[in-house]
Amino acid sequence: LTRIRIDERTGSTNADLLTDWDAIEGDWLVALQQHSGRGRQGRTWVGQGGNFFGSTLVQLTPGDPAAPTLSLAAGLALIEAVDAAVPGLPLMLKWPNDLLLGTSKLAGILLERSGDRVVLGFGVNLGSAPKLDDRDAAALNGALSPQSFAPLLAGSFARMLSLWRSADPEAFAHAWLARAHPKGTHLTVHGGSGDTVAGPFDGIEADGALRLRRDGDVEVIRAG
Repeated sequence: LTRIRIDERTGSTNADLLTDWDAIEGDWLVALQQHSGRGRQGRTWVGQGGNFFGSTLVQLTPGDPAAPTLSLAAGLALIEAVDAAVPGLPLMLKWPNDLLLGTSKLAGILLERSGDRVVLGFGVNLGSAPKLDDRDAAALNGALSPQSFAPLLAGSFARMLSLWRSADPEAFAHAWLARAHPKGTHLTVHGGSGDTVAGPFDGIEADGALRLRRDGDVEVIRAG
């Protein structure tokens, strides 16, 4: 395991091997192999060699925006990092936590909160794409290594976290929408109990909640 720290003033990175970890905001934990990964709602995350598996920590403070909007910051940081690594790809954010290459899943994000600490986990198919039962997956086919991608994502997230804390929530939501699937896209949302809700995408609320059009009305759905 490798720990990466970012100097927010200079953007420089410092990496060292991890033997004991007392995590603070700004730390990243990056694994070169992952055997028991999982996605949202307990779904299995398939960890194939050469892909990126990294987690970071955010310490919530008084005055921070609503914690669920961290998923918007994470998505924007991720798409910015992949843009920097491999420019010109047809990338798109999908609510609440996926990054698509074309119409196929390239990466996923999982946020988990305990008290005032939120762990954000990122999985990116840098080397190869797993076979998924419910969707197509894509990969960057080894365009860069996890070790090379880690500081790109860490730096991007540090910048986005600063903007998350300082920008107007409405403006931040609009920035996410500018990189997401267009309004009118048909989405199916899977609930924790196995039920699904489907309808045309109608944007997001300032707190990151999804807006779906159903039977002439707008239904607001929150990921958790």
